[in-house]
Amino acid sequence: MSRVAILGGGSWGTGLAVVLSSSRRKHDVRLWVRSSSLAESIERERENKAYLPGVSVPPCIRASTKLEEVLHEAQIVVGAVPSAHTRSIFALALPDLSRDAVFVSATKGLEPATHLRISEVISQVINTRFVPSVAVLSGPSFAMEAAQGHPTAVVLASQDTALGAFLQEEFSGPTFRLYTNDDVLGVELAGAMKNVMAIAAGACQGLRLGANSLAALITRGLAEMTRLAVALGGKPETLSGLAGMGDLILTCYGSQSRNRRVGFELGQGRSLAEILSGMTMVAEGVGTTAALLALAKENRIELPITQQVHSILHLGNSPREAIRAIMERPLRRE
Repeated sequence: MSRVAILGGGSWGTGLAVVLSSSRRKHDVRLWVRSSSLAESIERERENKAYLPGVSVPPCIRASTKLEEVLHEAQIVVGAVPSAHTRSIFALALPDLSRDAVFVSATKGLEPATHLRISEVISQVINTRFVPSVAVLSGPSFAMEAAQGHPTAVVLASQDTALGAFLQEEFSGPTFRLYTNDDVLGVELAGAMKNVMAIAAGACQGLRLGANSLAALITRGLAEMTRLAVALGGKPETLSGLAGMGDLILTCYGSQSRNRRVGFELGQGRSLAEILSGMTMVAEGVGTTAALLALAKENRIELPITQQVHSILHLGNSPREAIRAIMERPLRRE
């Protein structure tokens, strides 16, 4: 039986814990949460009422605020905290990490200050003690549906074939299917960029622009995602797979998407501050736009949709003006 430590007791961290409790391999799952009241509630009620209400948390999952307890003898460590907090949490965890453990990043975003991918952040922190083996988990996967046992297919990306095969076997279950991929960069950039596109898609829906607009936005959004990923060394086929197109469709259309919700509310005329104050979970796209634009500038890549989402979020532009700016760009070949 493998011991798995999951850092992050939000919806996805909790959802993964539930999924792993029913995977083919038996697991002793430890879930680290920041709040002592939440940890106590999960232990007592066997439910994460704050982030995954209505889903039963099996007895094999133990929640705690003590990193040393959660990480003790952990063979697999999963990072499921917001991108902005990944570095600080892994720095706190560093003394208790085993050299024999393998690491999985399940966070979809970029570190705002450095523009690094999250697997790079994790590696950078752990490298101060030892060289870690890090993989990435991504793809179309709402936590609630995965935890409820709805068939879900995701991507496990690693440049180490043996590590990918090991984690594929460990995580796969009757309703949770993993495909391996060696394009870590492409998978992570797709996971970060699709959140930005979901904000744009939500804004279109909030403005009631109709199906034509949404189809065009998603299609051109995928082209934009592919353009940046390939320029940085990713593979175009990654963007047409689960981590790219699959996750983009889910996040742009799915009612559970936090990023889509932010965009929708912006399209309805609410301010970003007002929207975020009413949310308990992080919409990663809000903090990712600036990092993506910085990467694009360094590589001389045009990201018109990302640019306009940034203008809405951080420069006070209205969603309707942003859509007009995209439509009035110089005409070109597809």
